[in-house]
Amino acid sequence: MIIISIILAIFSSIFSIIAPKRLAKLVDEISKGLVVNTKNIQELEKQISISKLQKDITIDGKEISIEDQIKTMQIMQTLNNNNNAKELYSKVEQLPQSVQEIIKPKMNIDNIKKITIVLIIIYVLSTLFSYFEQYLMSETSNRFAENLRKRISNKINKLPLKYFDKNQTGDILSRVTNDVDTVAQTLNQSLATMVSAIVLFFGTLIMMFYTNWIMAITAVLSVMFGFAFMGFVLAKSQKYFTARQTELGKLNSHVEEVYSNLVVVKAYNGKKESTEKFNTLNQNLYEANRKSQFISGLMMPMMQFVGDFGYVAVCIVGALLASSGKITFGVIVEFMTYVRLFSSPLSQIAQAFTSMQSTAAASERVFEFLDEEELPAEEVKHILKPEEVKGKISFEHVHFGYDESREIIKDFTVEAMPGQKIAIVGPTGAGKTTLVNLLMKFYEINSGDIKIEGISTKELSRENIASLFTMVLQDTWLFEGTIRENIAFNRDNLTDEEIFEVCDKIGITHFIKSLPDGLNTQMNENDSISAGQKQLITIARGMLENTPFLILDEATSNVDTRTEELVQKAMDKLTEGRTSFIIAHRLSTIKNADIILVMYDGNIIEQGNHEELMKKESFYAKLYNSQFEL
Repeated sequence: MIIISIILAIFSSIFSIIAPKRLAKLVDEISKGLVVNTKNIQELEKQISISKLQKDITIDGKEISIEDQIKTMQIMQTLNNNNNAKELYSKVEQLPQSVQEIIKPKMNIDNIKKITIVLIIIYVLSTLFSYFEQYLMSETSNRFAENLRKRISNKINKLPLKYFDKNQTGDILSRVTNDVDTVAQTLNQSLATMVSAIVLFFGTLIMMFYTNWIMAITAVLSVMFGFAFMGFVLAKSQKYFTARQTELGKLNSHVEEVYSNLVVVKAYNGKKESTEKFNTLNQNLYEANRKSQFISGLMMPMMQFVGDFGYVAVCIVGALLASSGKITFGVIVEFMTYVRLFSSPLSQIAQAFTSMQSTAAASERVFEFLDEEELPAEEVKHILKPEEVKGKISFEHVHFGYDESREIIKDFTVEAMPGQKIAIVGPTGAGKTTLVNLLMKFYEINSGDIKIEGISTKELSRENIASLFTMVLQDTWLFEGTIRENIAFNRDNLTDEEIFEVCDKIGITHFIKSLPDGLNTQMNENDSISAGQKQLITIARGMLENTPFLILDEATSNVDTRTEELVQKAMDKLTEGRTSFIIAHRLSTIKNADIILVMYDGNIIEQGNHEELMKKESFYAKLYNSQFEL
């Protein structure tokens, strides 16, 4: 479609170039009966002088007899020799008919009609081609933006989590939205315009030289300065457009961070600091915008001045040539139109280049994102179905670090049997959550192996592993929609009875039915549902999954003590019959775990159930007792 749009733009430009030539013919046809033909008057004087009234002469295919020549000479002798053409034209009716026809021919109405019709057709075709070009280009740019966003969406799913650890969310969002829109707008507004302007520029240039090379040279010389200035500005301004897109990404990142953590900002009285940072980033964006807009704003007036200067210069030269009889009045009109067409592409090209500079910066950021290193290709050799999995998982000498310089998990080895509750405890930074991320294959281990039912996770796809696990996280992930949609996420055709059966087990049926719309209650950022109730909803979602493995990552850390009891009972229901990995800071919640792994600095320093570890009176016992000290 882009090629078709470009072809339509070319044809539209060609018709625009042809039109002035037809317009000149129309003006010449009309002026025949209104304007004296100075050239033929000069030729008449010359031919009479040569013939010396001894023979007939021919001018423009019209034969003038000796008798008509004598009569013409008699009239010319009565005129002021300094202005023969003007005074001769004033007495044109006294001249012989043959001389009148070459000095002031009659208008050919049929020719005027034909030329007018052809001219109208040319302008209509040019308009139609331009319209369809704009329509197709708009459709193409929208599809391009849609496909680009799809590529970005697919890319996000293929990127390793370490990319998101190192890059700000706001900057990524800016690339997906602002930068993609900038590229699409340029494709819509500038690409075909650029092609059309180039065709119009060179086509007009050719026609100008074909019409009159003197005026063409005048026009070319007058715009050379414009091209030199444009090249200088483009070379100096690219860095400002790149800076503008970068600063916009930084500002978006800051706004997203503050908005996402507004409660924390207010709790720590961080309003002043966050506002100051926002003002700094906003000022940086303003400066980048000001510099880039100053340069882009400077180009258009300069190009307009250059075009106007060329227009004036050509009009003066054309007037001089017309006064000497070297061109007709129609040629002047034609050339005046060509000068306008010649200067217009300059402004369009300047504007397109300005737009393309913003696009170059935006596309660089977009394709830089698309070129990021993806998750390594998987060699899928096995597929485990949830109903075929009993629940055995083993870690065998696992080593891992987010970067090569620092290893977080060191020679980790443990085996979980079907149905066991494995609790993982330890201080912040011990590697608890990292262990879960490795289990879900969010990161690739450096060495060692993780096996599910004796099959290495290296031989399983990430999608297959995800289908075997249910996760309940510290941060409750609920999207805008109804409670029903959140509980039955990714599971269609569930009845109210099936949903309430799960809700009964964890004790939230009464709460849901007490809401005005029950399961159809809309959830959004402004709802009054507590953190504990939201966590219970996520647990209900997890129970519906019915997977062989369960991961609970700090699931009770965001609820109060009273709600914790409800959540704990719900979690006990959730873990029944499943191999469960429970990460917890509140050690009271994992007392009934089959195995408690005490981690410190990436290693297992203690292992056993609650009673066994308390008897050792070591790290776990001290950690447990510290939580109950007054």
